[in-house]
Amino acid sequence: MSETKLKMQLQCPMPKLDFEVITLGHGSGGLLTNKLLDSGVFDLLSNELLDKRHDGATIELNGKTAFTTDSFVISPVFFPGGNIGELAVNGTVNDLAMCGAIPKYLSLSFIIEEGLRMEEFWDILVAIKFACEKAGVQVITGDTKVVERGKGDKIFINTTGIGEVHPNAQIGIERIKAGDKIIVSERLATHGIAIMSVREGLEFETSIESDTRPLNQMVKDLLDEFGDQVHLLRDPTRGGVATVLNEIARDTRLGIDIIQKNIPVEEQVDGACEMLGLDPLYVANEGIFIAVAEAAAADAMVAQIQRHPDGRHATVIGEVVETHPRQVILTSGIGGKRVVNMLAGEQLPRIC
Repeated sequence: MSETKLKMQLQCPMPKLDFEVITLGHGSGGLLTNKLLDSGVFDLLSNELLDKRHDGATIELNGKTAFTTDSFVISPVFFPGGNIGELAVNGTVNDLAMCGAIPKYLSLSFIIEEGLRMEEFWDILVAIKFACEKAGVQVITGDTKVVERGKGDKIFINTTGIGEVHPNAQIGIERIKAGDKIIVSERLATHGIAIMSVREGLEFETSIESDTRPLNQMVKDLLDEFGDQVHLLRDPTRGGVATVLNEIARDTRLGIDIIQKNIPVEEQVDGACEMLGLDPLYVANEGIFIAVAEAAAADAMVAQIQRHPDGRHATVIGEVVETHPRQVILTSGIGGKRVVNMLAGEQLPRIC
């Protein structure tokens, strides 16, 4: 167990309960539901708005507001570097950050399979609590349902996120132009390979852990300093970097050139991809972002991202071009070129 996970458990010991597993009765809306929520959700995630225990919440926001919703069905729900709880928080926070927004509030809904051990549910709740604290957001409303054994897969989580758009943000596909640089904030493919290693029983010399993390502070710092020189932000989750770049090329009707030697991939992850026949460009990520940036500011943006502990390997991997419209072209390490197509199907299902 990592030092961080141990610290979380020591700070949030599970209360003594009169049940060890979640039953259908815990989703009835009656006494057992109240016991489940009182012993976990409300106490652990307590704040002024959630404590009202309403089906909704009334909030005040200034200026432009960003809104997102997402569902998390990852398998397994516990994986190297995290669990479905922090993944749900970080994923929703990052979707808001990609809008150029400062995340503020989340809703949180659980669909729990009958038989989930309360100890596992508690670990997920604790991870949610610490992820919210790290990202600076509050869970202010939610819902809980329980389905019969065999009708789910331990637990699914649905979220909604709301945030205030940064006053300097001018994020939009229409702002991209030829000459813009493509920046990635960190190394690719660690989340997908971490999940694959659990599913396939793979062992490596050192542990490969998911990169799940909140990106909102890095993005805020970028917008504070560079403002409208940041033209677009995307987090390459399912489908990876290749899918995001193809979507940009398609929607702008411009081309994108990327350089293989500039693409940051951890050595063991790269080796695992080669062994499994996977291309890191298509593998899912949960803690990196792509920025399409004004060329004159790109190097300075990379330098700023690199000062952040979660962006040490940030780099420019390519640029937007007028040639080969709607195509992404990769220049290999030996100088050859190939088309990087859109991912046709699901490379690794149930990844988030």
